[in-house]
Amino acid sequence: MRPFHRLRPARVSLRWKIAALAAATAFLVVAAVGVLVHLWTAQDIRGRAEAQAFNTVYSAMTTYRRTGTLIDGAELDPAELPAALRRPADGVRHVAHDGHVEGNVGPTVWAAQRTAGPDSPVLAVRVNMSSDLHELRRLDVSMALASLVALAAAAPLAVYGAGLLARRLRRVSETAGRISAGDLDARTGPTEGGDEVADIAATVDLMADSLSRRLRTERQFTADVAHELRTPVGGLLAAADLLPRGETEDLLRARVRDLRGLVEDLLEISRLDAGAERPVRDRVPLGAVVSEAVVRTGLDTQVIVTAPAVTAPADADPRDSDTAPHGSGTAPAGATVETDPRRLERIVGNLVVNAHRHGDTPVRVTVEGRTVVVRDHGPGFPRDLLVDGPRRFHTGAAGRGSGHGLGLTIALGQARLLGAELRFGNAPDGGAVATLRLPA
Repeated sequence: MRPFHRLRPARVSLRWKIAALAAATAFLVVAAVGVLVHLWTAQDIRGRAEAQAFNTVYSAMTTYRRTGTLIDGAELDPAELPAALRRPADGVRHVAHDGHVEGNVGPTVWAAQRTAGPDSPVLAVRVNMSSDLHELRRLDVSMALASLVALAAAAPLAVYGAGLLARRLRRVSETAGRISAGDLDARTGPTEGGDEVADIAATVDLMADSLSRRLRTERQFTADVAHELRTPVGGLLAAADLLPRGETEDLLRARVRDLRGLVEDLLEISRLDAGAERPVRDRVPLGAVVSEAVVRTGLDTQVIVTAPAVTAPADADPRDSDTAPHGSGTAPAGATVETDPRRLERIVGNLVVNAHRHGDTPVRVTVEGRTVVVRDHGPGFPRDLLVDGPRRFHTGAAGRGSGHGLGLTIALGQARLLGAELRFGNAPDGGAVATLRLPA
């Protein structure tokens, strides 16, 4: 399990963004088509009504001048005639719509022409467009319903298409996340499409290949250097033991031991990087193992082991319980876990040594259930360690003292090998807090 997480703000999936954009585009297209169809149909209705009115008034005028009678639909000076047509020019046909506004598509179109001289009556014909306008309204409703149906059909298709793209991008993102978490063998592989997403996937794979080669080269170099230094450092330590007792001999021996510890740490990291380590599991009392690990450090550290809650039978003897009473001088063994005790001791010992070396006293180790918490009261872990995790040969902050940064790196590697979760944080009232949770 990955022990470090970056807080990410809430975000909307690319799938829904693309789907919303496609739906909005479809809506705009449908609305534009609907408006254009409405305007074109209304103009067509108006044109046909005007043409019918002109033709009818022409026929009515011809009949009236020949026979003096009016055909059906023709009237002389009708009372409803719009004011714009009451004084038409002689011999010229005019058209107007109800509402007296030119271009307004009303329910009625009038066409008029004066029968003779300036004072002669006006012959007018009225064409009712109510049925055509009713059909226009029905067309608008049909267009709206068809648009909604089309939009309802297009939206799932847009979501599906956007989902295909989002899944391909998510696959690339997951691969990049696995690489950043340390899985150098993660690859996206060939992706369909041959588009920009495929180019991104191929680029990520090429980056992973290059990064993997470089890291393997560096790890191999570290392992080779540590292996080559092991023999001469052992010789130095043996030679230091032959020196006469004194302050110089003690100082030299301490420095040689530090150098040997560094070489052993490098070799251990190399084995962890290479995957050569295998845990040897056993069922052990967690509290006892942690207490023993703290004692081996030789550092003044308080250990608090919380006894697990045990429901005993009603007739059981309290003296048979594994939980020692408080103040008895015997620490409870804690929960029984299945793990590699040697590696568990290594993790706890490194955390305690790091707390004393880079933090401040008091240092407290708390065991509760399957969780081990190591806390100091120093300046706390630096921010980059909390975000990116421990890095070898990097302590992170001058306030936490000097060191080569391998202790936490080894602890994290051993925790991953055990399937445990190791998290680093800072207490609200100050101090670094390392939390180890063993798997159930």
